Amino acid sequence: MELTEQFILLQAPNPAAAENGRKLSKKGSFSALHRTEDRTLYWADCAGSGKTPYRVSVDWTVPDAPVCRCSCPSRQFPCKHALGLLFEQLSGRDFAVADIPQDIADKRAKQAVRAARREAGEGEAPKPKKPNAAAQKKKLAKQLEGLDMAEKMVNDLLSSGLGSLGGTTAQTFDKLAKDLGSCYLTGPQTAFTRIALAVRTVQKEPDRAEEAYAEALRILVALRSTIKKSRVFLQNKLEAGSFSPEDSVLFEALGGVWKLEDLRAIGSFKENARLVQLSFDVSFDQARKEYVERGWWIDLDGGGIFQTRNLRPMKALKYVKGDDSRFDLLEIPALYIYPGEGDRRVRWDSASTRPLTAEERAALPGLAQPSLAAAVKLTKGTIKNTLAPKFLAVLVPVGQLGRVGESFVLEDPAGERIILRDRPEDGADHACTSRLAMFPREVPAGSALFGLAFYDERDRSLCLHPYSVVMPEEIIRLLF
Repeated sequence: MELTEQFILLQAPNPAAAENGRKLSKKGSFSALHRTEDRTLYWADCAGSGKTPYRVSVDWTVPDAPVCRCSCPSRQFPCKHALGLLFEQLSGRDFAVADIPQDIADKRAKQAVRAARREAGEGEAPKPKKPNAAAQKKKLAKQLEGLDMAEKMVNDLLSSGLGSLGGTTAQTFDKLAKDLGSCYLTGPQTAFTRIALAVRTVQKEPDRAEEAYAEALRILVALRSTIKKSRVFLQNKLEAGSFSPEDSVLFEALGGVWKLEDLRAIGSFKENARLVQLSFDVSFDQARKEYVERGWWIDLDGGGIFQTRNLRPMKALKYVKGDDSRFDLLEIPALYIYPGEGDRRVRWDSASTRPLTAEERAALPGLAQPSLAAAVKLTKGTIKNTLAPKFLAVLVPVGQLGRVGESFVLEDPAGERIILRDRPEDGADHACTSRLAMFPREVPAGSALFGLAFYDERDRSLCLHPYSVVMPEEIIRLLF
């Protein structure tokens, strides 16, 4: 494959690591540049803080997934030295041809053995480990105990009225959140942390009190439903002695973490998927203290819309690889799909990229909902579920885009209309509807608009927060 700067940036755990790698290349920190005859391995020495240089290599055995190795002690992967070596390749430096180092040859041999074993097993992912029944039984009992605590607090709040939030200390909810974490209920734990944030907003920012009360009410309604459904779910598992993850959104709502082998075990995957990214955004989750890098994707074959979420906690920001916008087509051997409704989350362990053909790009608008009415019906059916987010990502056909009075409006080919408006919960950094006015030309016929359909409580209307305009020849993104 052709090495590009964009490819290097996608390998970096964060922009700073990529920039530090670029600086190492520019200032001549690398020496003893070598490569194999077939150009599948590049290696060099890189000057570090000590007397002995670091040994750095990039193995291109799998072109789309280079293996970077370095003798430095950095916990970042790839480290700045490996990224610097990639910039050395990109700059066209002269690498002398040499035999492959023995230590890397040994590592390649081990990889080949593992690959052969996987092939002998017909490429199946590792089977989930059998859970420890006694430990799982104890965990379920602890979770049920935690649900009782959470339910009592929710009932007290709802019976006394949300106005009582202003007289409650945020520490009360912080403590309960901590206790729920000890009960393996990280989902409800986060919910109470969000309520604590709402309490602080009510007490410290009176002008935002109404907004905070509305947010607390949404959390409480969803939490009450989660507790009720989760109790039945956990009791059934306890009585049946079933301790494996199940095809249920409640598993994740309680704080469960899906592994790829678990998703494969319940049959929640699709083979040979082709995805195109429609939009990408980054937000900060104050309750969880982490950045959420979210990609929105469309299945080129089935038209389904999926989301990817890369979670980067503040305390480990340097060590968790950042995600970024993607503009090429992704070909994925196995696409793992999380249980749930609406915009289901997906993951994969390997993928290859290539530019979209003109025919593939032109086909994207045709994957939109048949009409605006169909998209509205789908949205209403999804957001009425108390456990689902109160929005739905949709791709809708465009007849016209323009202003009606002070509002931006989408009209589909059948003449149905919807107001285009920024979703308040997304924050000011996601405000992008006004950018539609910057379009240099009319949106051509046969185009589609991608965004989040949501119910705006301010005027009780269903609106669409536009994220990108999908035209037959290109995708114009309104965010980032």
